[in-house]
Amino acid sequence: MDTFKRCPAVSVVICTYNRADLLEKTLMSLLKLEDLALAEIIVVDNRSTDHTAATIKRFTVAHGQDIHLRYHYEREQGLSAARNAGITLSKADVIAFLDDDAIPCVTWLQTIMSAFGNNPELTAMGGKIDPKFETERPNWLTGPLELPYTIIDLGKSVCEYPAGLNPFGANMAMRKTAFAAVMFPLHLGRKGDILLSGEESWVFEQIRKNGGTIMYHPHMAVEHFVPASRLTREWIMNRYYCQGMSNAAQAAGLRGNAILMAKVAAKVLYITVDSLLARTEGRKLLNRCRLENIRGTLDTLRNRKSESAAG
Repeated sequence: MDTFKRCPAVSVVICTYNRADLLEKTLMSLLKLEDLALAEIIVVDNRSTDHTAATIKRFTVAHGQDIHLRYHYEREQGLSAARNAGITLSKADVIAFLDDDAIPCVTWLQTIMSAFGNNPELTAMGGKIDPKFETERPNWLTGPLELPYTIIDLGKSVCEYPAGLNPFGANMAMRKTAFAAVMFPLHLGRKGDILLSGEESWVFEQIRKNGGTIMYHPHMAVEHFVPASRLTREWIMNRYYCQGMSNAAQAAGLRGNAILMAKVAAKVLYITVDSLLARTEGRKLLNRCRLENIRGTLDTLRNRKSESAAG
């Protein structure tokens, strides 16, 4: 497809790392989107060592006449760095982020354009995320344990996200002006196979501090692949441990560390009480995961103190 003679309505940023086959399915799904001609697609390859580049080249040769697609190789490892590169490259006033293993519904793009076009006060939005499990769903995967798997369904109505809940990177969109003062923090977010997180929550926290509105729209829906390798107790416990590391990474100064330790103490008390009441397999696992979260926080603080003393 020829390059834009005018500014695209939406810049769709897809960051990818060593998931060429899944990425190809995501790219193929874009061809079915309504109003695709009004969007540009930016694929940010975050130092993949598989056949990602070849896959994108093959896709472009076959479908380049049907889609505005640009490829960027980002040398700095990390999801935050990759997203920031996509933001910098984007031409549209609205930036939508889609995971390299997510399949958007046909109205996904149209819903984003309509929502931002009809609501000048809207700063960011997200939508429903349905899981597509590679193998059978574990019986323990219920309730709060769904969030680390980015399973989100806030109902059939448009609404603001409740406090403490934000859109997930697999399916989110923001006005580019939201990044005028801040970008995704490089010390947070996944780096290769390390499951650090917290970068999205930090950005949405800044949006809320600046008075921005964050909306959930059920028609902005995607199907998100969940590989069998993640459907284990070991993976989810490691995910919580890394979240604890991310929590510690966001704490700064005496006040920040004091607040963090107060939260840890409250968690310990809650877990102690809840463990006495836990009966289901899922609830018992959740408390083990919460303990791993605390361990990740304390290990990170301990390592930081050791490095400070050594340095």
